[in-house]
This record gives sequence, C-alpha cells and structure tokens, in this order.
Amino acid sequence: MPSDAAGAGAGSDLPDIDDHLVEPGTRYEMLDGKVVYVPPSDAPHGERQFELCALVAAHTGSEVKGASDLLTRTSKRDDVAPDVSVYPGARDPNTGRRQLAQIAFEVVSTQSLGDAGKKAASLISRGVRRVFAIDVERARVLEWSAALGTWSMLDAAATIADPALAVPLPIETLIREGKTDDAVMRALAAKHNPVLETIKASSRAGGIGRGKAEAVVAVLEARGVPLDPAARDRILGEQDLARLERWIVRAVACASAAELLAGPGARAGRPACQPPLRRRRHPLSALYAEYLGSMGRMSAVAAPGVAARDGF
Repeated sequence: MPSDAAGAGAGSDLPDIDDHLVEPGTRYEMLDGKVVYVPPSDAPHGERQFELCALVAAHTGSEVKGASDLLTRTSKRDDVAPDVSVYPGARDPNTGRRQLAQIAFEVVSTQSLGDAGKKAASLISRGVRRVFAIDVERARVLEWSAALGTWSMLDAAATIADPALAVPLPIETLIREGKTDDAVMRALAAKHNPVLETIKASSRAGGIGRGKAEAVVAVLEARGVPLDPAARDRILGEQDLARLERWIVRAVACASAAELLAGPGARAGRPACQPPLRRRRHPLSALYAEYLGSMGRMSAVAAPGVAARDGF
C-alpha cells in the first residue's frame, strides 16, 4: 500500500524521502539537524550486516525491494540511512518515485544503541512501520516501540512476521553465526523458488532413474547374463527414463549386455534382444522320424520270437 508520508503530497509539509540533506554515497547522515559522520564497519558489524542482507533478501517476496544504506529523508532535519530497508517495489502513485520503507534493520553495538534509537524514532515518525536493532555484542534483537519511546527486546526463539516478508524471519538467525545458509534455504523452499523446485524435481527423477537402472542389472544377473564393470556403469549411469524402460524389456531376453546396450538391429538377421528363432522341422522329417520309431518297435517285438524258435 502506498504511504502518504512517502512524498511531499498535497497538504503535507514533509519533504520527499529522496530530497536529501546530505550527499548520497558519502558517509554522512543528518540527525536532529546535525551532520553525523558514519565510520566504516568493524569486522563483527560488517559481517553481520552482510549476513543480514542475505537473510532479508531470502525472506522477502517479489513485490518488495530491499536496499542497504539507503538514505531516507524522514523530516526537515533528518536524513538517515538504515543498514537494511525493505519497501514496496511499486512506485508511489502520487510522486512516481520509490515508496517509504515498511521495515528497517540496524546493526548496532551496545554503545551505539542510543543513537540508533534516535534514528529509529525518526524513521517511525515518518511512517516506517517497524525498526529492528541487532546488537552484535550481546547477541540480541530489539524492536523500537513508539509507545514506550525505547527498545523492546525480542525472544530469540520467535520469528518476525510482517506483510513485507513472504516468509517469517527467525530471530535466532539474526544473531547466531552459521545459521544463515540454513535459513536462506528454508525460506527459498517455503517460497517455492523456481530454481530450487527444478533441482528437487531433477533429484526425484534421478532417484526413479536409479531404481530402473538397478532393475535392468538385477534382471541380467538373475538370468546369468555376464555383466562387466563398464557395462554395469553404463547402465547405472543412464538418466533417460524412456531408454531405461526399453532396457528393462530387453533385459528379459538379451543374450549379452552388449546386445542390450547396442539397441535395435544389433544382430544381423533379427532384432536385438529377441529370443533365438527355433528351427522349424520339415513335415517329411517328422514322418521319417515316426517311421524309424515304428521300425524300432517292430524289431523289439520280433526279437523274442526268434529266440524262442531257436530254442525249440
């Protein structure tokens, strides 16, 4: 939703959020009418801000944008740049420029928490809905309370749920090292990231293919068809499901693994992987065999009679 406080609309005495008092790209902010120098980060601050950008980006949807160190004019006397800002991707319909941030994050040390509070109060007064502080030294996350005029500490086991976030952001990931990658992957999975979905689908297809390939090997081994290591690796490495299904059918009758892998037409005179053709006996051959059989039976019957006559 567009914010009326985003620009200097009709009836508003607020300057536009991009009408700056200090030069963008410098290390200066304006707070309560005073120019404030913002020094470069030390390692703990810089590392946490780096991880914060990745976390926030993974947990936001396509309809919002995020930026680091984005200057925002909050009043006639203030021009501040939170470490991370999240704001609508659509342009403000009144100004045609970017909209005011909905949530903002600031990485702080315990000593700078007071100054961060002044910045948070200025942002909230302009219309930013929520401002969070990540205290690196004490490993805690706080949220500015306009009602109390101070910071309120959040439960590390809880999550930050907000309309600007597509997926709730686990607070623990903001203060614990080694949690960023896991949190990013879970957020991408929850958002059904297209690249991740493709990887998952490929993995499932690979599992099906492996099962079919193992079935081919099992059939060949059960039939006693010799299978050398190269042929085994070729079969188990096949990813084409249609080809594997054809191999399963062929494996029932193939005489060798080479015949299976060669495909149709591998043997001259008949398709590959078909049972050998049995010779058809000529009808005369059958009659001749029957004739020989009858002659044998007649000899066996006559032999005892001859012996009896000889013994008479």
